[in-house]
Amino acid sequence: MLRKIIHIDEERCNGCGACAAACHEGAVALGGAKARLLRDDYCDGLGDCLPACPTGAISFIEREAAAYDTAAVRQHQSQAGSAPLPCGCPGSLAQQISRQENGAPAAPAASRLSNWPVQIKLAAVNAPYFSGADLLIAADCTAYAYGDFHQRFISGRIALIGCPKLDAVDYTEKLAAIISANDIRSITVTRMEVPCCGGLQRAVEEALRRSGKQLPLDVVTVSIRGEIK
Repeated sequence: MLRKIIHIDEERCNGCGACAAACHEGAVALGGAKARLLRDDYCDGLGDCLPACPTGAISFIEREAAAYDTAAVRQHQSQAGSAPLPCGCPGSLAQQISRQENGAPAAPAASRLSNWPVQIKLAAVNAPYFSGADLLIAADCTAYAYGDFHQRFISGRIALIGCPKLDAVDYTEKLAAIISANDIRSITVTRMEVPCCGGLQRAVEEALRRSGKQLPLDVVTVSIRGEIK
């Protein structure tokens, strides 16, 4: 299948191993003092290794590659003697969160949403609400995990949401078009602590780079338990 997958530039690679340590799937390893991709189906294409590389040796390319295979990754990790890792997929870390409710239910909070639609894929590049906007680009799970999300993050901002894992799309081009075509004042990204959310953060960072604009960018990470990390 044709899909995006990491590419390692051996000339730039200094063999530090930072990418191998950052890869949650164990898809990258050192061989001959250089990093290498072990197998295509170990790589989920989300690129947690990209920001770890100090020399810029890792990039995305689009080529024929085997589909990402969670079962193969787990078997690989088991053979390597490592504990199961997130594998870029929150579904592999299913858990129940216990909470204690204290007192009477709180009064319903007012919605702070001021634009529609909110899905990145559906938003029009030249929508009037982008004019002079402070932009919030949120991984959709953050609004469920963080209890005061409307007041803390949506209030005073134009909100766009997405999930790089479920949408299976690179938001970079769409976000770059929005940033380029409008006088955006600032960008806030809210992402979950899980590895797949790194895809959203990197899309925003790359979109901002492509736009050629210097805008304030704040990245906020929310834990599975709903805490700001």
